[in-house]
Amino acid sequence: MTSFVPPVAPRRRTAVAVLLCAGLTVALTACGSEDPDKGTNGVGRLSAAEIENRAQKAAGSADAVRLAGTLVSKGGTYKIDMRLKEDGGTGSLTSKNSTFELLRIGDEVYLKADSGFWSHDEKGGTDGKGDAGAAAGDKLQNKYVKVPQGDPTYKQLRGFTDMETLLDGMLTLHGKVNKGDHGKVGSVRTVQILGGKGEGGALDVSLKGTPYPLRFARGGGGGILTLADWGLDFELKAPAKGDTVDYGQQLPKSTS
Repeated sequence: MTSFVPPVAPRRRTAVAVLLCAGLTVALTACGSEDPDKGTNGVGRLSAAEIENRAQKAAGSADAVRLAGTLVSKGGTYKIDMRLKEDGGTGSLTSKNSTFELLRIGDEVYLKADSGFWSHDEKGGTDGKGDAGAAAGDKLQNKYVKVPQGDPTYKQLRGFTDMETLLDGMLTLHGKVNKGDHGKVGSVRTVQILGGKGEGGALDVSLKGTPYPLRFARGGGGGILTLADWGLDFELKAPAKGDTVDYGQQLPKSTS
């Protein structure tokens, strides 16, 4: 004898279908909105002002950093690559016309450049100084020149080797600070904060470990800088006497 199986009521079938669809929708939504701060240092969950404060404190407490990238000013575009710490720094600066290396140990600042840098003359040598410039270039090329503290360029050159000065001057956002998107600098996950809508600069802050600044886009197209090797010490060693010479006069204005 065949048993009787009562039909499922239409309302019940509809309710089951709705529950299944709802469950599927929740699951898909959860997958699509995964927490971007999961497994991070949690800084991305903070407000823009709090993120900026954490990044500034992290940078201020670091013993060393490497800063590299481009700087754009009215005078042109410059490339910078400096390793910095409290008692000095070393690296290079490149402009359209020249490249020179800088080294600072305490208050002593050294400059090393090729012959073209030293023989540079704003008037193109038409004032009779061309031969003297060439002779200076031959003497000074690829030698370390100790910059006198009384030279007009000393303070500026020292500034490029001063960790606190560079970070304060180059990592400042202008305008109201707003929170941007999550992203990456290299393989490190970051959260971005903006000055205004970005016209006042954009700073990418690490979501891994200490919330160090990892990249800074200066406002107004003023260049992009990357910051790495936070806290990684390096040696500062004075050049050998045989590699050091005295310029004997005011440094060329092309260093400015």
